[in-house]
Amino acid sequence: MGESSKMSPSIKNIPRRQAIPILYTRGTHYDVGYDVVSRTHIIVLYYLVDTAFATEAELYTHLKREATKVGLVVNVSKPKYILAGRTANDRASQGSNATIDVDTFEVVENFIYHKNLRLKNIHPRIKCTMYKTLLFLLHMDEILPVAVEGKNSINQPIGCSTVCVNEPDCEILAHTEDALSEVLNHYYFVSAHIISDSPQGKYNVTEERFTSLCYAGHLPGYTMNYNHHGLVFSINTLSANKLYSGKTPRHFITRALLSAENFVQAQQILRDNGVGAADGCSINMTFLKQDGDRLFHNAEMGPAERDQSQLNILTASPGEHIVHANMYLRLPVPEVNGLIIDSSVERMKTFKSFHAPKTLNDVIRMLGDQSAKEHTVFREKDAKDVVKTVCVGIFDCRKRTWSLYSDNPKFNAPLMVMPLVIKD
Repeated sequence: MGESSKMSPSIKNIPRRQAIPILYTRGTHYDVGYDVVSRTHIIVLYYLVDTAFATEAELYTHLKREATKVGLVVNVSKPKYILAGRTANDRASQGSNATIDVDTFEVVENFIYHKNLRLKNIHPRIKCTMYKTLLFLLHMDEILPVAVEGKNSINQPIGCSTVCVNEPDCEILAHTEDALSEVLNHYYFVSAHIISDSPQGKYNVTEERFTSLCYAGHLPGYTMNYNHHGLVFSINTLSANKLYSGKTPRHFITRALLSAENFVQAQQILRDNGVGAADGCSINMTFLKQDGDRLFHNAEMGPAERDQSQLNILTASPGEHIVHANMYLRLPVPEVNGLIIDSSVERMKTFKSFHAPKTLNDVIRMLGDQSAKEHTVFREKDAKDVVKTVCVGIFDCRKRTWSLYSDNPKFNAPLMVMPLVIKD
């Protein structure tokens, strides 16, 4: 899963909206980035700024402390505190300044563009703002606290659940997207076609075409996704108790995975030879265009102890299935203690109470289950929920469709059914 684990929002009983934005964009990496920021920045601002001032303050303070340790000083004249999504009364009560860790920032309602600053491939709307730093830190998750202080700063039941079924008449990858409650209604699709004149990046990619469910401010790739080569995959966050600086954050690895053409390339990207992952996750995947029988794979990726990610892959052949939550099941990686593990244990126990899934209805019953005493599979008990299931996605590999449910699939029809557009 893709979850925004850095947030610690105040708990609100937010009604579910029956709507999801989708952005179609085509061009260079810069063009696509420009379009995503231009079209989605209101959602991003509302989520990152309006709902989590305390967390922004915590992130900024942490960044400032770490910068001081290495002899760097934050230029407080540049960042602005961006105020968005609030009422006129809220804006009036905030005043013209916001103070964080004795530093005072001007309050603005929009992004600030400083014409004298030139940063390659950075959209003008996010230049000269503290916001840019916070966006980067979102993708670091627990790397800084664990690598610098030796401890995990999160103790929430974050994570997602995935079920893969490989039967003659049912080939399904299904996934609950579970996140902090204030992410509810603040996710969107990005359908991007990226075209480059020359090979780009570590893997020399000239063309990418993918659709990804995205959280505000996050890169595509860390939730539910597919690309035009026929790769379908979902992510479960895993929390190792030892993370490494100087490695590649998992968000960047799963973003690179959106370019994979086949299973061999997917493994190459996950191993990230020469560097390796800084933190871990579980990747559930299949390739729609593969030769022979349908195969589903679950790859548990662990932090790189040396120069490549730890990787353990389980394959489900015809007649088999895979279930996964947010704990390592095979890779011998020591994990954090706390609610993420407690939640995973209880969800896996719930899954084991069902017979082996064979049909779509079996999968829906499993992912919509709320029978557990505390940590249910479909998470929505009451207004006190810190973590909710914000949506459920079901990829039908035979029909080549992606169904998205904004409510519990046991009791509701999908909000949308999207065809999977695969390259010939």
